[in-house]
Amino acid sequence: MDLSFFEEMEARIPKSGVRTRFAPSPTGYMHVGNLRTALYTWCIARHYGGTFILRIEDTDQARLVEGAVDIIYKTLADCGLSHDEGPDLGGPVGPYVQTERRALYAKYADLLIERGHAYRCFCEKSESAEDSGVFTKTDDPCRDLPREVSDARAAAGEPFVVRQRIPHEGVTTFHDEIFGDISTPNADLDDQVLLKRDGLPTYNFANVVDDHLMGITHVVRGTEYLSSAPKYNLLYEGFGWEIPKYVHCSPVMRDSHNKMSKRHGDPSYEDLIAQGFLTDAVVNYVALLGWSPGGEREFFNIQELAEVFTLQGLSKSPAIFDIDKLTHFNAAYIRALSPEAFAAVAEPWIRQAVKNPAVDPAAIAALLQQRTERLSEIPGKIGFFDELPPLQPELFVNKKAKSSLESSKNALLAAIPVLENLPEWSDEAILSSMKALAESLGIKPATLLWPLRIAVSGQLVTPGGAVELCRILGREESIRRLRLGIEAVS
Repeated sequence: MDLSFFEEMEARIPKSGVRTRFAPSPTGYMHVGNLRTALYTWCIARHYGGTFILRIEDTDQARLVEGAVDIIYKTLADCGLSHDEGPDLGGPVGPYVQTERRALYAKYADLLIERGHAYRCFCEKSESAEDSGVFTKTDDPCRDLPREVSDARAAAGEPFVVRQRIPHEGVTTFHDEIFGDISTPNADLDDQVLLKRDGLPTYNFANVVDDHLMGITHVVRGTEYLSSAPKYNLLYEGFGWEIPKYVHCSPVMRDSHNKMSKRHGDPSYEDLIAQGFLTDAVVNYVALLGWSPGGEREFFNIQELAEVFTLQGLSKSPAIFDIDKLTHFNAAYIRALSPEAFAAVAEPWIRQAVKNPAVDPAAIAALLQQRTERLSEIPGKIGFFDELPPLQPELFVNKKAKSSLESSKNALLAAIPVLENLPEWSDEAILSSMKALAESLGIKPATLLWPLRIAVSGQLVTPGGAVELCRILGREESIRRLRLGIEAVS
């Protein structure tokens, strides 16, 4: 067998520095577990000054979803997980899309056959068995076919798959950076499919070949792949390749018994953003699902995560996704935004409820920032700016403010001429005039301001007080609503 092709491929592999890869399948949304894998993989590369690679694993053609690749790019960009090599950037070990590497896998399957660690199987198996790489553990009659017979049948065009030749005896031990050494009897391992009849590789084979040819030093994936790791080890050994560091991350759980799953309604990254969570809060929280920086600190931006991230902080225990904890993080991130930044992220949510172009969304945002935990709460709090709901007389009555229907009517009647004649329409002017009015009427400011706020909002709870609401609504609209308030309490 001419080995010059393989020697040339070996010569392309970067040999120094940490190299990690995020290798998603374009089969839909970015789940929380996928985002966490991308984040940890990126952090390892950045922490050690290495290279972060994006590889698209699209060999499972039946599950591809249109537009999913764009979602992957957008999510990584939004979360600040910039990659150094990938389909869009190129790099020294491309192409970075598995279907574009198709010709490689057949060559490496042939090499593995040549080295005695794989064989052609001409038996009829179900497509599902080939697609999954699973094969019922029985002695395959093709396993011991003489090589010349196998070569002749393949040359004659007889369809086949390529299977890994697992030793019947002995034990395979691999090392994981989180779980330590794990040993599996070879008798418990099946001769998995490496290359399907259509010439495309299975996930397990393509991963090993691509990780080696791309010089990957750390392979980050979920614990569901622990059972496949012995087979990966045997493939590396069969090729005579160095085995990368395995990092198997504990699962993200919905509760103590169930993993998060889109089919069970658990949110993807896109869902969380649609529910009003900030990307920075999501990334920070997801980082802590199975990893601890040590100490009491919880809040980190993306660059700080890269600086403090270590493999030693990863946990063996499953992590439970707590939406309340994420909400706590989100509220803290909202509070920490500059007023301008909050106004920018809040404006689309404000405009869902307030269509009137005369109302300044930034003015409303200023009222909301310290009162908002999720952006999705915003529309439900501010619809009254666009349209005053029916005024309920009982809302004007408040014992603490010493406000009654009669006192409310008197307060509104007295407030209208004062507001109509204010030389300036500002918080300071409105507040000082109302304080002076309350003093002249012999009542507390609260007794005056309570009915004003109810009259202009129609709501018991509002994101601001009477002064701020009147200022945002404007003089004319505020006075119109105060007159409606008089009608409601009369």
